[in-house]
Amino acid sequence: MRGRKSWTPYAATVVVAGAVVLVAWLNRGRLNPVVPGRPAPEFSAVDLQGTPRTLADYRGKVLLVNIWATWCPPCQQEMPSMQRLREAVPDEDFAILAVSVDAPLGERDVFGREGGNLEVFARTMGLTFRILHDPSGKIQETYQTTGVPESFVVDRDGLIKKKVAGPTEWDAPANVELIRRLLDG
Repeated sequence: MRGRKSWTPYAATVVVAGAVVLVAWLNRGRLNPVVPGRPAPEFSAVDLQGTPRTLADYRGKVLLVNIWATWCPPCQQEMPSMQRLREAVPDEDFAILAVSVDAPLGERDVFGREGGNLEVFARTMGLTFRILHDPSGKIQETYQTTGVPESFVVDRDGLIKKKVAGPTEWDAPANVELIRRLLDG
């Protein structure tokens, strides 16, 4: 038997690889990455007046969906550029949906961070675009985010055209041009 190789490691590798392929195939419907070219997933949140809002409420519009929190310094830095983008593109068929994942005011999230006052935050920052609140943070799971801020540009047909993890300058010429191009069809 000396010099003969065992087939056991090879057989084990084939079995493991087969199991991985089988699990992936069985879960194929659940493996829908939220990336450009894919439909933006539906979500629900409430506006500052407590009115429930969903992605479907904005069907036919070009959207910037921004997932953020008041306790996030990069989010705070990014917000003025979002306001400047709103001012640069005042078209009624363009909407910014800034969805906060803050804990409810007066409460703490699972990490111990206090919920921010979204109305005071928006007023202090001079924000005129739509602020929504999802204290459950479900939107982060739905959009498969890795943190905040994370943003998605969505066209009129509901397809994601751009995804940005982390802060960006939304009023940069390339971003303004993208929004205008999507508005023009």
